[in-house]
Amino acid sequence: MARYKTDHFGIARKIVSNMTLQSWTEIPHATIMYDADVTELFNVVKKLNEGVTDKNEKITINTVMMKIICEGLKAAPKMNTHLEFDRKLVRGSLHYFDHIDVSMPMILPNGEMMTVNMHDMGDKSLKEMTATINDTVRRARKTNLEEVMYEVSIADTLTGLSKGKVTQALRRVYGSLTPGKHKIKKLSGSEKKEYYSIPETERLTKHDIEQGTTTISNLGSIYREQKGFCALLEIIPPQTTAFAVNAAQKRPTTVQDENGNDVIETRSIMPITIAIDHRALDYGDIVPFMRKLDEIFANPECILEWKDNK
Repeated sequence: MARYKTDHFGIARKIVSNMTLQSWTEIPHATIMYDADVTELFNVVKKLNEGVTDKNEKITINTVMMKIICEGLKAAPKMNTHLEFDRKLVRGSLHYFDHIDVSMPMILPNGEMMTVNMHDMGDKSLKEMTATINDTVRRARKTNLEEVMYEVSIADTLTGLSKGKVTQALRRVYGSLTPGKHKIKKLSGSEKKEYYSIPETERLTKHDIEQGTTTISNLGSIYREQKGFCALLEIIPPQTTAFAVNAAQKRPTTVQDENGNDVIETRSIMPITIAIDHRALDYGDIVPFMRKLDEIFANPECILEWKDNK
């Protein structure tokens, strides 16, 4: 066996590796699958886009699913929380928020992955959500991933220092800034000056990358031919929930006909993976969320009311 290539982690991969390791080291994950019947929903989404000619104004199924999850979180506010937990003293606090900031992984034009914070998505209309997502994608094209990730890393290190995590902070500095193949490559000189001359309204900043109140990953948008579903996904602390929206798949499903008889039909099913931090949440805490989703998928015409804020 001959090794033919070695890739050393850049700052984005370092941050992801560190956060996911912390997630699986600290958090007792529990997951549940919700099978959403989106057969009628797809037809309603077509109605949302009737007469829309500009592709940038088109409301996608991805945006609709994010909105549906946000509506579910409003019904189950305990799922939209951050947890503080001291294992040594066995003390915990759960912080609730009056807004829903969605951490959303997205693929950049260069093929790299970045998780962005879509602020206050719970109260936005579908049109506003679409505009926000499109603007984030636009600004991402002008963003230097290494620079914005470095800003986030520095802020996180300073936060750690303020909490007394001196050893951790020193190790991060040593691992990232000491000369060698693992050193973070930052902009300098005229290149740096030119990049930071770009207005913050035209590029992503630390504000766009900071921690959200929950995470929603749309796996179906990455691979529409997906079969099956995501069985596990990590919760990024201090968040207490994470969601994976899988690709819609044709499945034989039991439904009732007009006479109330059970019949088998081919339906479009979109599995939603729900992960919870079991320190903060029990399965019973998810029930209001699932009931809200049941209500929406049973009456998908309701999403027409979300198109605009009136």
